[in-house]
Amino acid sequence: MSSTPPLASVLFVCVHNAGRSQMAAGFLNHLAGGRVEVRSAGSIPGDQVNPAAVEAMKEVGVDISDQKPKILTTEAVQASDYVITMGCGDACPIFPGKKYLDWALEDPAGKGVKSVRPIRDEIKTRIEALIAEIDAKQEA
Repeated sequence: MSSTPPLASVLFVCVHNAGRSQMAAGFLNHLAGGRVEVRSAGSIPGDQVNPAAVEAMKEVGVDISDQKPKILTTEAVQASDYVITMGCGDACPIFPGKKYLDWALEDPAGKGVKSVRPIRDEIKTRIEALIAEIDAKQEA
């Protein structure tokens, strides 16, 4: 059985690892079909994934209901090619040689599913562009 190594490793980071980073990880897993290693973490992880984020993702066929917020570790950052932050500010450790992207996205915390949908859709658009960038690097 041949297993192809992932094209890239991506870490999504937000404060609570309960909304934006979980939706981004869910989309990347879903859309890249296992070609990209996906991690998500938070500088101050919450108790659970935001139920409105879970519901909004379910509407587009992506199940993140089994995910749990995780603490951000320096090991996770070091093991990733891309580190995508979403409002964690200075709490995100910086290592040389990593590609850092900061996605300014509204925090879905405390919002209902109706307010989370536009955030979800913006994340999906950014994930599609990220996958295109990763694929283009492989072809270069």
